[in-house]
Amino acid sequence: MSDYQHLLIETSADGVRTITLNRPDKLNAVNRVLANELPNAVDHAAASDDVRVVVITGAGRGFCAGLDLSEPVKLDTSTLVARLDPELWVGKWVKAIAHCEKPVIAAVNGPAAGAGFGLALACDIRVIAASAKISAGYVRRGLSPDAGVSYWLPRLVGHTRAMDIVMTGRDVDSDEAFRIGIATSVVADDALAATVGVLASRMAAGPPVAMALSKRLMMESSTATMEQQLRKEVVSIKTCFATADVQEAIAAFMGKRAPKFTGR
Repeated sequence: MSDYQHLLIETSADGVRTITLNRPDKLNAVNRVLANELPNAVDHAAASDDVRVVVITGAGRGFCAGLDLSEPVKLDTSTLVARLDPELWVGKWVKAIAHCEKPVIAAVNGPAAGAGFGLALACDIRVIAASAKISAGYVRRGLSPDAGVSYWLPRLVGHTRAMDIVMTGRDVDSDEAFRIGIATSVVADDALAATVGVLASRMAAGPPVAMALSKRLMMESSTATMEQQLRKEVVSIKTCFATADVQEAIAAFMGKRAPKFTGR
């Protein structure tokens, strides 16, 4: 946990793991080290029973400015596996977040562009600071999208809006991000950390098994038929009914108190 070069990791007593991209002098732009560290950190959080919610944010005044173009872009060609890697660097970010069966919240504190935009889109919830601007931005540099932008953006805002954002490379301010469905909420810059903290703590108090199965269902729904999804829902809810957390929820309801979920 202490070996990360470009990440700060903090876990609260209630199980909120905050992963902070820590290259503030570069607006947390992605280099090879950061690209490798982030999915490892997310995977570690996903596998840790003491973690119930993951928050991803940036140090300083930026969330993530995308690929660090000030460093030479060199692809790993040392092995056949590396040469044939279909995901390259930031594709692993998207898979790590998608496969993390815990809520992942993006606290977008400043500019999110390119791969940083993709990172925010891959998260389950995006809380954006009022002054923050987001952008696909790839075409400005003669590039096509990566980091899952071409997957997530049309699903969030529809084909036409996604085409506009990608093909123009323009900035999207926080008001528009909220209006078109990219931002879950927009808050004042100085209220971002506190707002995300309250949200994350509330979610961390939820039932871990039900939360994991809920995210799994939502992630799988886009490729499943209705019949397949209905069957998955039945399997999942039966699993939930077999947990002690459901009995605790019923007892709490009857006793007019808040439930205390354990994940059992």
